[in-house]
Amino acid sequence: MTEQQWIARARHGDADAFEQLVVAYEGPVYRLALRMCGSAEDAREVTQDAFLAAWRGLPAFRGDSRFSSWLYRLTTNAAIDFLRREKHHLGNLPLEEAPERSAPQQPELLAEQREQQEALQRALDQLSPEHRQVLLLRVVQQLSYDEIAQALSLESGTVKSRISRARRQLREILLRQGNFFPDSAVLPNGKEG
Repeated sequence: MTEQQWIARARHGDADAFEQLVVAYEGPVYRLALRMCGSAEDAREVTQDAFLAAWRGLPAFRGDSRFSSWLYRLTTNAAIDFLRREKHHLGNLPLEEAPERSAPQQPELLAEQREQQEALQRALDQLSPEHRQVLLLRVVQQLSYDEIAQALSLESGTVKSRISRARRQLREILLRQGNFFPDSAVLPNGKEG
């Protein structure tokens, strides 16, 4: 069965079809929640909230955007709501999903890369949830500006300006921390376009 068929069946209350969608998207949703919240326990709760919102909202899902874009929007909204509700201070979480720039065999290089990832996560934690949201959707989930705009019900220009501000703030934070990463290394796949 295709994803569209699972969606159609789930929209009509088929719990087994919805379970197939959960299985397909649980990993990406959890990773996005983890980056938004900073702790595994909080990310599990946000993931549950996002899928619960998806189950409840699926009958109204029109399919104007990709299912994944809609689900990522639900996830980021659930994370923002959770963070506000809990007034949660973000912890330090390494970006374990960030691709390695090389495969060094030297312990010094491995330690340096780990330190850079930790510094990057600390800097991400200092961004507002809205800036972190668009930046992670762009860089981690690799959504286009239009997909992010559609998923978050924003204008494309607003998405572009938020991403630009988030990148600028991230660079400033990293510089203040004494981390002088080259611009291309600020975030994995950190393309502006």
